[in-house]
Amino acid sequence: MKISWATGIVIAFSLFISFILYFVFTVQSNSKYDNELVVEEYYKHDAHYGDEMKRAQNVMNLAQKPAINAVSAGIEIVFPEVFVPKNIKGKVSLYRPSNKKLDFEIPISLSGATTLLIPKKSLAGGRWDINMEWQYDGKSYLSKKTLYIN
Repeated sequence: MKISWATGIVIAFSLFISFILYFVFTVQSNSKYDNELVVEEYYKHDAHYGDEMKRAQNVMNLAQKPAINAVSAGIEIVFPEVFVPKNIKGKVSLYRPSNKKLDFEIPISLSGATTLLIPKKSLAGGRWDINMEWQYDGKSYLSKKTLYIN
């Protein structure tokens, strides 16, 4: 049986379309290929970008800035000694770009020490985007850092 050029092209296109549709359905139905947004309400978040930049600039204007570091025990946030620990209020948001289910927030609650430790047992290895939103003496601040945990 001889196949004409037209029939061969139709068969080739059909196989190619079937191949593409197979991968589209596989990616959409399998939870292994989860496609999540980093921010749920992107446009609402983007509307407050100017305010976010002001808070980040407030941190840049500080003579002594808080430090966010990866240590063997986890993630350590150290505020300068000039701050009164009980007057610092806010939250630390940890975002895992590869898996939204690992994201979490912790409040900043310092009693006597100027150090906050996030234990390593609550952190999976890999990249973490850390956003620290805090207030001190009526002024708002925003510190951002990306760390890699082993």
